[in-house]
Formats: sequence, C-alpha cells, structure tokens
Amino acid sequence: MRASLPWFSRNAIAFSAVALSVGVLAACTSSGSSSSSSSTSPSASASSSANTTPISIGASLSLTGDFSADGLAYQKGYNLWAKDVNAAGGIMGRQVKLTILNDASSPNQVVTNYQTLINTDHVDLTFGPFSSLLTTPASAVAARSGFAFIEGAGGAPTVFQTPQNEADHNVFDVSLPVADEIMPFVNYIASLPAAQRPKTAAYPMAQDPFADPPVQLAQQKLQALGVKTVYSNIFPAEPSSYAPQADNVAGKAPDVVVLGSTDVPTVAAFMKAFETNHYTPKWFVAAAGPDQGAAFITAVGAGNADGMMVPNGWYPGYNNAASAKMVSEYVAQYGGSASGVGADVAEAYSVGQVTQQAIVATGGTDNAKITAYLHSGVTLNSVQGPVKFDSLGENSLAAAFMFQWQGNGTKFVQVLPQGATASTAIIKKSPWSSG
Repeated sequence: MRASLPWFSRNAIAFSAVALSVGVLAACTSSGSSSSSSSTSPSASASSSANTTPISIGASLSLTGDFSADGLAYQKGYNLWAKDVNAAGGIMGRQVKLTILNDASSPNQVVTNYQTLINTDHVDLTFGPFSSLLTTPASAVAARSGFAFIEGAGGAPTVFQTPQNEADHNVFDVSLPVADEIMPFVNYIASLPAAQRPKTAAYPMAQDPFADPPVQLAQQKLQALGVKTVYSNIFPAEPSSYAPQADNVAGKAPDVVVLGSTDVPTVAAFMKAFETNHYTPKWFVAAAGPDQGAAFITAVGAGNADGMMVPNGWYPGYNNAASAKMVSEYVAQYGGSASGVGADVAEAYSVGQVTQQAIVATGGTDNAKITAYLHSGVTLNSVQGPVKFDSLGENSLAAAFMFQWQGNGTKFVQVLPQGATASTAIIKKSPWSSG
C-alpha cells in the first residue's frame, strides 16, 4: 500500500484547479495564442481613442553566452507573440514594436540594457530577461523608473526580496515559483514503499538563485524520508567546474542525482562525466536543461536523454487550446516538431499574453495602472494556464509538473503528479549510449 503524500508544493491545490478548469481555459483561449487573450475581443482590436502609435516594448535577452540557448528560445517566444498580436490588428488598434538587446548572459550588461531601453529608447513597457540571476538586477532598474516588470524566468525568491522590489512590488512572474519545482518528485518518492525508495542521493548545485532553492528543498525533504545525502555542494556556475563536480558525484554512486542547473551545457557536462565514469543514477533530475526540447537532444544525444527528468509548468502536449495553437504556429515558423518546442517559448509567450490583457484592462500602457491591476487579484489566461499574482508577484495558480524523456529521446512526457491528465509511468535512467 502506498504511503500518503506528506508534502505538497504551495501550488498543489492549484494543480487540481488547473486540471478541472482545463476545458474552461481552452474555451476561453480557443481563438488561439495571443489572439486567445483579450486582443481578439472588439474592445481589444478597436481603439477607444485616436492613438495608433505603436506600443514599444523592450527586453534584454541572452542571445550569446551561457544562457544563449534559453535566450534564443525566449526571443522566438516574444517574437511569435508579437507577430500574432499584430496580425490580429494589434492591441486596441496599436501595433506592437519589440526592441530586444543582447545582454550576453551578463548581470552587468543586463542593467545597462534596461537603462538604455527605458532612458534612451523610451520604451512604453518592459519584458523580463532569462534567469533569476539576470532578472534580479534588471527588475531593480525597472522599479527605479516606475515600470511594471512582467517576466517568465525569474522565479527565485531573491527576485522578490531585493530592497527595491520589496518597496515597489513591480515584478510579476507568470511561471511556476522556483522553490516548489521539484516537490512532485519528492512526493513521488514518498509514495513508494520504503523498500523501493532510493537509499542515497547527491545534490550538486551551480551557484545560481534559480538553480539552488528547489534542490535544497528537495534535499531537506528527501533526507526526512530517510534518503541519505552522500554529496551536497554549491559550485561556481563556470564550465571549468562541471566535470570535477560530476566526477565527485560519480565516485559516490548515489541512487538519485538532483542537479541544480540553469541551462543545457551544465546538464550535458554532468551527463558526459557520468558516462566517462561508467556511472548511471537510477533517477536523474535536473532543475533546467532537459526542458529545452531539440536543443537538449542535440547537445546530449537522443539515447542519452532517456530517463532524464525536469520540472516545469508547461510542455508541448499541454491540454490547452491556445497552447496547441502556439505550438503549431511555432513549428510552422521555425520548423522541427512539437516535441522540440521548449518551455522557454511558452513562458515568453505567456509574458506577452498577460501584458496584453493588462493593457486592454487598463486602457493603455500606464505602468502604475498596470502594476495596480496585476496586484488586484484578477485571474488571467496564458498558454501555461491561469495566472493570478499574489502580493509578491508570484503566480499562485501555477501548477508543478515533472517531465521525462522517454522512447529513446523521441517523447517528452508528463510523469508527475501521477494520475494527472496525460501522465505516464516513470522509467529509471537508461544506460548511457553514443547516440
């Protein structure tokens, strides 16, 4: 008999609400992607004033550097949303103009970029960058200028705890809060009979405000279940650090590896080192990287992907009509297949959708009005599901899921929570292969 699940993320109740309301959301978004939100209604497409000036939106993205795979995916998501909006007549009769600057994955450059966008380019609104590491300083720049800062990849607690953001409450993350991401896996382990649970676990963590909190919480909870920690270490998020850390983990040969990663290269380096050491964990969970679809498969090989697990709030097969339309449009524009569409695309697209609904609801691009509206408790729609911001600016309705590569790297499937729509049985990590 399975044990009861003793721990749930703060979004566990929200998951039930999402599961029950999928049909409603699909109906609400059935007109598709960005046109699934308010833009297709008469009030969205018809301007209530003579203002036809384009709405200028600025963002900084990591088009080069360590986060470039994610940054480029975000760029596609933002551009796809803007293309859909403009094809539908714009927002309140105004076209959207995106300005995207390259921050080269640098916290210093991201600050410069948002200062340029706000003070030199005089954009109306700003979208967030990729990663909590860059979102924290970027959002502080926006706060000092009175800008609402809607983003999808800055869910670490530190993003909402900077003095500037605590004072202005201007940050709004449309995606799943970071700290809760790996709790579905913890609950799965808790559900197993004691004899089937892993005995040992390792927790290597790249030093990053996104990568560490979910791994640290998972370690705390798994230890309480009797899973012995044989390795736990935070290391510099530098490529030169990855192989030595992975070698140390492989030497301990734990049953479970929960890797605090921010990108594909981090995960690929650990996988390569494990293969070299002839070590395969039974369960391998990475905080980020395996969610990057084709970019991940290309980096690690389809055979090696089998069994890799990753948390997220979205996947290409998500049962949401707007999501399905976005995936179809993405494949038509950028090629590949649906399974190759990474969650970054959906996160970025959701940022656009939420911004669009706020513009329509407030009648324009006044940042103070948009900030107040997003803090009003309203529930909005996105390709990731419902969005409702709490007092911090976190999405209190975001659901936590775990995904796994299966079928020799051909299928990216939802496996947790068990029993959820489209969930599939978890497989153990497959042995390493050359392909």
